Amino acid sequence: MATATMQFEGLTAIGQIFVRARDLDRAIRFYRDTLGMPFLFQAPPQMAFFQCGSVSVMLGVPENPELDHAASTIYYLVPDIAAAHTTLRSRGVDFVAEPHLVHRAADYDLWLAEFHDSEGNILALMSRKPRQ
Repeated sequence: MATATMQFEGLTAIGQIFVRARDLDRAIRFYRDTLGMPFLFQAPPQMAFFQCGSVSVMLGVPENPELDHAASTIYYLVPDIAAAHTTLRSRGVDFVAEPHLVHRAADYDLWLAEFHDSEGNILALMSRKPRQ
């Protein structure tokens, strides 16, 4: 009897990112109302889900001490970093750094602007401006 073997094809995409929230209601308001991220649903015990392109962002109150740490920096791609920065600043977002050039590639310039979310995590705006 032949046995089928499973072959691992490698990691192909990010399906979901967990972001630690200390106050879930506050975090929901920040991601939904301040960042304008599409809210999907809330689930027990203390989780909320948002859509960002093809990736789900799960906000959650940590269930144990090992998960109670700041999130990795998540870079949100925006088409116009200056416009996104102006809009989010007007909504009270605490920016760590103004939009700044970090890399010149052959066909685009990479710009970043770091900020804090409502839970103290550092996030960033990222924009690839086409070179003229």
